[in-house]
This record gives sequence, structure tokens and C-alpha cells, in this order.
Amino acid sequence: MAYGFQQVIAQQGVKEHLVQMVRENQLPHALMFCGPQGAGKLPLALAFARYLLCTEPSENDACGQCAGCRMLDNWAHPDLHFSFPVYKGKSSDHPVSDNYLDAWRNQLMENPYFDTEMWLNAIKAENQQITFYVQESDALQRKLALKSSQGGRKVVLMWLPEKMSQEVANKLLKLIEEPPLHTYFLLVSEDPEMVLGTIQSRVQRINVPALSEEEIANALMTLHAVPEELAQNIAHISRGNYTEALKRLEAGNEQQQFFELFKQLMRSSYMRDLRDLQQWTQSVKELGRERQKRMLDYFQRLIRENFIYNFHQDELSYQTQEEQQFSQRFAPFINEINVIGIMDELSDAQRDIEQNVNAQMVFFDFAMKMIILLKR
Repeated sequence: MAYGFQQVIAQQGVKEHLVQMVRENQLPHALMFCGPQGAGKLPLALAFARYLLCTEPSENDACGQCAGCRMLDNWAHPDLHFSFPVYKGKSSDHPVSDNYLDAWRNQLMENPYFDTEMWLNAIKAENQQITFYVQESDALQRKLALKSSQGGRKVVLMWLPEKMSQEVANKLLKLIEEPPLHTYFLLVSEDPEMVLGTIQSRVQRINVPALSEEEIANALMTLHAVPEELAQNIAHISRGNYTEALKRLEAGNEQQQFFELFKQLMRSSYMRDLRDLQQWTQSVKELGRERQKRMLDYFQRLIRENFIYNFHQDELSYQTQEEQQFSQRFAPFINEINVIGIMDELSDAQRDIEQNVNAQMVFFDFAMKMIILLKR
């Protein structure tokens, strides 16, 4: 089912502002949704697109019953055009969004609260760079040159406009500046300052605030039947990012594996047990590059959390109960003398893994350095 405003978590002030612009006939032709990750920028833009294309909207939302709304149940409305960054696969020399439209619609129906990493996984492009190619602007111009299929508005929803090169942005600039009649651009940006300045100056920003811990916890309990204590814990460590909360909920087994590997590494390094460290290195080698990168991200978070734990300020702690129990004994070993060195080594290991350096060499070298750093 397509998202309406009712399905967007919280953000009541933003919803009211969007509807008010339409009711008062003050809707600009180009909006850019900005704000922290996981706040709901894309779901809000989707819900607003549905509202704009609904033929019988209510006071606060799309009706959900008209022909336009029914077509949007699978995001296949002929007057809603999607534009998003893609990669050049083997079968396409000139990729455009339409090449990946089925995967995009499937992702929206599965969960519109997703990030770049999840999109890369969806199109099996984990190791690729995504961008807008020049052909994208040509394709949009051809689509928007046609009359509205339903005789009303046309909407272009563009995700991550910061991924546009200057050449692509320049070609789209005139289209955004002087769009066809009743055509509206909804841009969704994770990094608006990286959007070409001339584009920024021609859109009106819609600032979407981070979700509160209470809003995330309520959504987890209501939509995913998560027990209250677990929902509150996930909401706390997700820091206003609902996408991150969902990933933590889904990746519980993987995160538990990373936690066990972290404990094993720290204990073996402290004991200077080379045999155990060799076995640990072999285990990590088998994870695969993408999981190794996620593991290193997790390790960096735990090092930060253990350093902060020493200050005994619970409101600054973003750990699970099990992690906190481990920190009671481990945190004193992470201090002002070694914390930067450990974080630097983790960062270097992540860089090397991304550059396809031999994983066994990278992780055994890191383990050897941990022996020295933990004794400081």
C-alpha cells in the first residue's frame, strides 16, 4: 500500500505545513526535503506526492479511494516520475532511473524508510558508486513534455540530488526553474549543502526534524510489536534515526555476532594470546568485505561508548544492556591515552578493507596493535 500522511511516523508540523501550502494556493514548483537521516524525508515526500495526485483529497490527506490513489498503491501512477541515482551495470551503457524502476517500487512498498546502503543492496550494487548520468535529464525532459495522463498535476520525486554532477544539474536547472504547467519537483536530500548552488537557490526547503526517542519507540511497538523495554533501548541508541532503528531490529543476530567478536578480540589482545588472535583473524576473514566494514563501524561505536562510559553520565550512553554490562569491566581500559590511537587503527583498517587489501593481513595487524594499545 502506498504511503499517505497517516502512515508517516510523527512529523505532524511538517504535514500540516505541506497541506496548508496547497490549500492556500502557495505551493512552490520545487521543494527540497532536508533533515537528519531516518527522520522520514522520503516518506513525507511520497505522502505529499500522493496528496498532490489525489483527485478527491480530504482536509489532511489523500482519500485513498480515487483512481489516482489506487494507482499509487504500487507507485505506478503515470503522472508520478521518479529520479534517483543508479550505477552502470553490465547491461546498460546509458543507465537511467527507469532501468531500476521495478526495484525502486518494490523497495518503497517494502519500506520507504531506507538509506543508501539499503538501496545499494536492493539493486545488488554493494561495491558500486551511484550517481545521476546525463541521460537522466534527457529522460525527464521527454516525460514532462507529455500532457498529464489524468489531466491534473505532474510530480517528479528526486532522491539524493546531491549525487548529480554539475553537468546533469545544469541540464535540469531550466526544467526546475521553468517547469511545465502544474508540474512539481520534490527533492529529498541527505546532504543539501552538496546540491549545486543554482539548484538550491530555486527550491524551497522543507526542514524535517529528527524523531524523538518516544516517537521511535512508539512506532516500533505499534508497527512491529517490539516489547516496550527493547523498543526504548533501540530508540535511544538510534539517536532519532528510524531507519537505523529498523536496521538494528532486523540485524540483531549480526550485531550479536559482532559483539562476541569484539569481546573475543579485546580479551585475547589483553592476554596477548597469539593463538586465539590468529583464530579470531580467521573467523573475521570469512565474514566477507561488506560485513567486515559493518563490523568495523560497530567496533568504532563500542570504543566511543566505552570511553564515554568512564564519565558515568547515563544520558550520554547509547548501548544495549548487554553492552553496558561488558563496559563495566572493559571501559577503564579505554582512556585518554589510547582512545585516539585505537580509533585511528580502526579507521585505517576500514580504509584498507574498502581498498581490497588482504583481510587476513589487515585484521591480524590490527590485533597486534591492540595488544600494545590496551596496555597504555
